[in-house]
Amino acid sequence: MQIASISSVLYPLAVLVCPVGMGAMMWMMRKGPQRGHTDDRDSSDYGPTSVDLLREEYRRLGQEIERLEGRAATEYRPHR
Repeated sequence: MQIASISSVLYPLAVLVCPVGMGAMMWMMRKGPQRGHTDDRDSSDYGPTSVDLLREEYRRLGQEIERLEGRAATEYRPHR
């Protein structure tokens, strides 16, 4: 009776770990969320999305762009 070396036993096991682990992860992901599990994100976390808020943000961003473009125009001096 011959005793198998540790490397001859662990090598096939190491080769199978990756595909078996990947299969288990795919199975768990396909299974989806359990009953009673709620999503951590609540729609109230995003705040109000009214048209007035969006218009104000658009106005503010437009002013910021104009300010940055004006500063870039004064800082840029082509080399001659």
